[in-house]
Amino acid sequence: MMSTAPPRRFTTLISEASLAPGDARKATAADRIKDFILAEGLQPGDLLPTENELCEYLGVSRSSVREAIRTLSTLDIVVIRRGHGTYVGEMSLDALVETLVFRGVLSPGDDLRALRDVVEVRQALDRGLAEQIVASLAGTSNPELHSLVDEMVALAAKGRAFPQHDRAFHTGLLERLENPLVGQLVTAFWDVHTSVVPKLGLSVAADLEQTARAHGLMLEAAQDGDVEAFRAAIVSHYDPIERALDAKAA
Repeated sequence: MMSTAPPRRFTTLISEASLAPGDARKATAADRIKDFILAEGLQPGDLLPTENELCEYLGVSRSSVREAIRTLSTLDIVVIRRGHGTYVGEMSLDALVETLVFRGVLSPGDDLRALRDVVEVRQALDRGLAEQIVASLAGTSNPELHSLVDEMVALAAKGRAFPQHDRAFHTGLLERLENPLVGQLVTAFWDVHTSVVPKLGLSVAADLEQTARAHGLMLEAAQDGDVEAFRAAIVSHYDPIERALDAKAA
């Protein structure tokens, strides 16, 4: 269990920051709290010093500390647990997703430019990761992913969408990669994509089956170690949304 006492290096860190010339003196309370988290090597779930301790060590007012904590909380850098304290957050990309969803709905542009940008980013990520994904899955069997594909195909045949299955599939493709940030980015842009599409009145219902089967092609290509086939399946996967965007623009 982690100690609730302030880390020993905190006083030293703040003293050095307050004495440093130039930008260090201009750093906000939020910046210095982030510096502290990094300098102490804190991990998600670790407890931060109390509000009073932060005021004392930072040499700022209680209102400044509270504002800093609120700012960091919106970014998921810290998490406030009422009655327990403030902890290092999971630092997810939820704030990025919310911002991009709002941007996509508020300012789609003459030809739904914002959503096209998101789709392009998703395709770029998928194509760029193709070799890594294929290398991680080549020669393996993935019954859970195959089951997701079967369920998506079955739902598509009934004219029903399958967002949760789709998300789980893309997350599963990336599980064997060593870089966890990659999975977070891909999932974040997936969330933006699927949130914006219905808000803009786009419909890909007619192409649900193609989308569902494209997932199966991606999985089979990856298991076969075939990078080119995997990339071809990516193209098939995104064809429906691109056609829908073209039709909406027209």
